[in-house]
Amino acid sequence: MLGAIEAGGTKFVCAVGDETGVIEQSIQIPTTVPEETMLKVIEFFKQYDIESIGIGSFGPIDVNPESKTYGYITSTPKTAWRNYPFVQTLKDIFDVPVGFNTDVNAAALGEATLGAAKGLDSCLYITVGTGIGAGAIIQGNLLQGHSHPEMGHILVRRHPDDEYKGKCPYHADCLEGLAAGPAIEERWGDKGINLVDRKEVWDLEGFYLAQALMQYILILSPKKVILGGGVMNQSQVFTSVYKYLPELLKDYVSLPELSGYIVRPGLEDRAGITGSLLLAHRALKEQQL
Repeated sequence: MLGAIEAGGTKFVCAVGDETGVIEQSIQIPTTVPEETMLKVIEFFKQYDIESIGIGSFGPIDVNPESKTYGYITSTPKTAWRNYPFVQTLKDIFDVPVGFNTDVNAAALGEATLGAAKGLDSCLYITVGTGIGAGAIIQGNLLQGHSHPEMGHILVRRHPDDEYKGKCPYHADCLEGLAAGPAIEERWGDKGINLVDRKEVWDLEGFYLAQALMQYILILSPKKVILGGGVMNQSQVFTSVYKYLPELLKDYVSLPELSGYIVRPGLEDRAGITGSLLLAHRALKEQQL
């Protein structure tokens, strides 16, 4: 049996299942401080005979196996989790292989293997919620270099009518600072769920996301773009993206019909936890080699 953790800024989802994506049991745990959250995580997994654990975590994280801080959550805005040895904590208790990557890379892996990009060797998965992050599969491999991608913090052109200063504590008006859920709420003075009928809210959201997608598409040329996260539950954001992206690209590159190219997650809200199961399976196979 495989263990999986989708570690988000608001909640941890823990599950046990197999490499086909079948989830036997799962639990949600609030993300508070490590001493509280991890205690409940450990209690959950102690109920099962697990062979390995896969973690898809909020970040930034250290994914370089040669680094002294490999397996750590590093410079996260969640101060209680800074420099937290996530992987080693679980290895010390369970003595099993642990796969470790970002939550969005895990979701990209889930969607490429069992979801909306199944059968393709490349895709881009973007989550737009409390934060904005993206993971990518390129030629069948998770995109990773010196570190992992942090695509939510690219700079975008400000809309001429948008005077909001930006929410990101590091960059203020980067993509996340202008278009993540907390930015929407602060700019418009209400939660997104209460702004459903405000067309200007979602038109502006699509304006910023389309700029980001233009850059990602020009650099990575993914075969499928998958947009998830709570903000994307507002279907009018897709409509706005479909409007602005062609205006920005100006036919410089040809794309498939956008409604079939830029899509919702095929695994719905299970992309991250499914990908974490796959990370666990990979870690187990690597140890067995």
